[in-house]
Amino acid sequence: MDSRTKRRLSSAELDALVRRALGTGVAAATELTDGYANAVWRLRLADGREVVLKLSPPPDLDQLSYERHLLRTEAAAIGLALEAGVPVAPLLRAVFDDPVLGGDHLLLAALDGVSWNDVRPEGAGELRRELGRHLARLNGVTGEVFGYPQAGIVGATWREAFLAMVAALLGDTERYPAPLPRPAAELMAVFEAAAPVLDEVTTPRLVHFDVWPGNVFLDLSGPPRIEAIIDHERAFWGDPLAEFVTPTIFGELAEDDPLLAGYREVTPLELTPAALTRIDLYRAYLYLILLIENGPRQYPEQEYARVRDLAIGSLARVLDRLVRASARALG
Repeated sequence: MDSRTKRRLSSAELDALVRRALGTGVAAATELTDGYANAVWRLRLADGREVVLKLSPPPDLDQLSYERHLLRTEAAAIGLALEAGVPVAPLLRAVFDDPVLGGDHLLLAALDGVSWNDVRPEGAGELRRELGRHLARLNGVTGEVFGYPQAGIVGATWREAFLAMVAALLGDTERYPAPLPRPAAELMAVFEAAAPVLDEVTTPRLVHFDVWPGNVFLDLSGPPRIEAIIDHERAFWGDPLAEFVTPTIFGELAEDDPLLAGYREVTPLELTPAALTRIDLYRAYLYLILLIENGPRQYPEQEYARVRDLAIGSLARVLDRLVRASARALG
């Protein structure tokens, strides 16, 4: 989707950037437009390699609070995912604070497969089960602090960090007003009332938090399998249950979902009432992101309207559930 955050580079600028980073020029370039935030190109280099370039938004663009240094988050997450045995696109070079263009960029090995968003492969249930196993391995990576370290939004406990994440996001509406179903103060109060369930989470774990079909690449050269999980820039340190939100976006997580079965092949997971409330907190947070991020990004109205309407309706339903859950907890 087009966005104000996506920078435009000329052919000469692309060639110069890659020469500085990899020592060879660009023979052909195709912009990839499926993403929402960073500008992305698939490049064929003069030495025959195929790579993908991800370029951060303009350094002077005022983004959301949690979006500081997104590509630095992604670079760190890629290395950790590889160590955990999770398939990702290998990182060839990371450049931070580019002296010519400003901002950050990553160069990654190009993938041979196709986005799951573009195909309807046979055996989708087994692929979803495989995805569950990969996500469990990713969530097995532990850290030292909760939240978004690169953005400076952190906490000593998960409750503290998550509420800081929500507060920062709602604070962004002072700069970027958004069509929220309740005033920001009331929304914050709903999160705070339900937050005691977050105390069950005592270890920071790596969470991708953007695993929708467009960010999963499939190898269809034989029996379908997952080639790589991409776009780790929204990753944070927190509760693994948050990982189930984007694969079920605008829907619900069912006990018979193959994603859960695959996850449980790697590590135990029980969907207790408290766990379901935690998932609802993360759903509400994601829907807020979808509504508020349009401020700095300015998506085309015709393309964004459906996402906005789904997010508003879904957020309203989840908020009602959270209010009821908080009332039950109070007795």
